[in-house]
Formats: sequence, C-alpha cells, structure tokens
Amino acid sequence: MPTDPKALAYFAAGIGAGLTIIGGGFGIGRLAAAAMDGIARQPNAAGDIRGATIVAAALIAGAAFSSLIVTVLPAIK
Repeated sequence: MPTDPKALAYFAAGIGAGLTIIGGGFGIGRLAAAAMDGIARQPNAAGDIRGATIVAAALIAGAAFSSLIVTVLPAIK
C-alpha cells in the first residue's frame, strides 16, 4: 500500500473523477427518460419540455464539470 501523499492524491482524484462522471451521466440519463415519457404523454408540450430539458441538462453538466475540477485540483498541486 503506497503511503506517498502524491500517490494517494492521484488515487483519490481518479476515484472522484470516476464517480463524478458516473453521477452526471446517470442524472442526464434520468432527465432524458423523464422528458421522453413526458413527450409521449403530452405531444403538444414537446417544445416546452425540450427547452426545460436542455436547461436542466446544461445545469447537470456544469455541476459535473465543476465537481470534476474540484476532484482533480488537489492532485495537480
């Protein structure tokens, strides 16, 4: 088991980055599934649902990206 602080920082950054990407993908996948379900139930509201979906997906991607930066930053220092 390595006890070098730099090695542990790289390990933690890898685990954190992986969890961040999995969480962001899971969130966008659930969002898309709910949007498709909503469009299937109310085809007339497809434009409104699509717009809200794009905004929500951008917020999820932004949160995932900022979390990715925060997890990788300690390994770079």
